[in-house]
Amino acid sequence: MKISIVQWLFRLTAAIILLQTLYFKFTAAEESVYIFSTLGIEPYGRIGSGVAELIAAILILIPRTTLLGALLGAGVMLGAIFSHLFVLGIEVKNDRGELFILAIITFLCCLALIYWNKSKMINLLKL
Repeated sequence: MKISIVQWLFRLTAAIILLQTLYFKFTAAEESVYIFSTLGIEPYGRIGSGVAELIAAILILIPRTTLLGALLGAGVMLGAIFSHLFVLGIEVKNDRGELFILAIITFLCCLALIYWNKSKMINLLKL
């Protein structure tokens, strides 16, 4: 039971972070447009990553599809982390590294969810 509560905390943390950024991506908030323009993938990268994050968050919250959502979420967050490290910098538009930290937290939550659900990986490979 204790593990189940911890797993749900990690699921909720990852899903909430993924979902809370969608507003900024889908409404073309200034900071979001700046980030994806700097990366050279505005607007398609912004909208595409928002759709991927939405799908990941939904899959993470459904126990049967948590592994798929965590894999997708980890991939998207790895892209965000690399973008910060190699193109954007840790701090973007004076955010004191908040977006970078949220990406790290989400990535770590997804990694933990992948680890806890690794036994389901065999079933994925059978498809």
